[in-house]
Amino acid sequence: MGKFLVFTVLITIIAAATWLALPLMLSESVPELDANEWWGPNDLKGKVDASIKPFQVKFTDEMIKDLKTRLQNKRQLVPPLEGVGFEYGFNTKQIDVWVKYWSEEYKFSEREKFFNKFPQYKTNIQGLDIHFVRVKPKVNPGITVVPLLLLHGWPCSFRDFYEAIPLLTKQDGKYNFTFEVIVPSLPGFGFSDAAVRPGLGTAQIGVIFKNLMNRLGHKTFYIQGGDWGSVIASNMATMFQNDILGYHSNMLFVPNNYAIIKTVLGSFFPSLIMDSQLVDRMYPLWKFFSILIEEFGYFHLQATKPDTFGVALSDSPSGLLSYILEKFSLWTCDQHRVLVDGGLSYYFSKDKLLDNIMVYWITNSITTSMRLYAEDMSHKNQALDLPRQTTVLLQWYSTSVPTWALQAKNEFFYQPPIILKTKYVNLLGVTTLNEGGHFIALEMPQVFADDLFNAVKFFKEYHQIKTEL
Repeated sequence: MGKFLVFTVLITIIAAATWLALPLMLSESVPELDANEWWGPNDLKGKVDASIKPFQVKFTDEMIKDLKTRLQNKRQLVPPLEGVGFEYGFNTKQIDVWVKYWSEEYKFSEREKFFNKFPQYKTNIQGLDIHFVRVKPKVNPGITVVPLLLLHGWPCSFRDFYEAIPLLTKQDGKYNFTFEVIVPSLPGFGFSDAAVRPGLGTAQIGVIFKNLMNRLGHKTFYIQGGDWGSVIASNMATMFQNDILGYHSNMLFVPNNYAIIKTVLGSFFPSLIMDSQLVDRMYPLWKFFSILIEEFGYFHLQATKPDTFGVALSDSPSGLLSYILEKFSLWTCDQHRVLVDGGLSYYFSKDKLLDNIMVYWITNSITTSMRLYAEDMSHKNQALDLPRQTTVLLQWYSTSVPTWALQAKNEFFYQPPIILKTKYVNLLGVTTLNEGGHFIALEMPQVFADDLFNAVKFFKEYHQIKTEL
């Protein structure tokens, strides 16, 4: 009976794989999106200045006064239940600690200078003013400078990479290259404009960033992304395979049907798809689905009613703080939910976390940032026909771009190489960490930078061998 059950499961998987593969086998080349699709006000078409202008972050006295007033006049909060940490969300006993620090001890003038330690710019791409950090290192003879696009996610910002940028732009004796680093704010995040009409999903953002890199003089470049940044970068590596020299991600994940089939197969025979020492990162499947159910309610809310949700978060700085910091607590390590302080000091200082929240607060961009969930998951974006494929459908297509995965111990989305290669056929390597979580660039900048250098070394060797052949 047992053998018959195994045989039945295998036949079912094979049949399902054949049926699910038909759309891919019948599809043609990767679709192209409109490189000039306009996302800004229609009355500005043909009138926009496409030059690159210097930009600086400013904390105005008016903004600081308003923020402090809101923080100091918040209502008395409902106390948490006895004996709980972050199991019910942000522990309200911790709010006063953070509010006091933000309003009385956060040094606004010093943090403003910190934000402006790297050169920043704005330029208009497809109707939107796109903000970005650009650091070009000075190097000794014999050192090549290669362009690297770093993409953040939600609820993060360009601030994620501030500790890593000096490490990425220095000359390391082990390598004959270093990086010119470009870190944009995603459209609708921080200091980048938001679209004025629906439809700007991750694939369309990928088009904007390709145009940005071209404007900066880079026809080809390397790319790194986590969270939404990984989805955008994956789309870019799929749509622009001749332009992306290599793709590094700390959240490499394949949601296509091949991945689903292999995941189910692995739940019966884990040794067929992964190293036995890593099985607990993926199985049992009920553990993964329980995390999805318990921790991803925010995703559904932001994908359906971001503007309603945004009213509260835009109006209350303490509400914005608790909402964002809860994600930093649990996504760094889900075991932090049992701690009264959420384990927020494990990797982060208060200034580091408040810097990121300031980006959302002073730009009033929490609502527009959350709209990305609605745009990428909308019926309109998912139901577009083949000439205008977007995120999920693009996952059907493989990419030849050399790829590298950095897999932190506590990242929710883990997949072994055998699954990742169903899309990333030139997966050159995987770095598996025994620590770290979702925000690896902010948590462990040295590890992050070292892995990027190592990955790009392999990418360059791959292209050299390919050229010689």
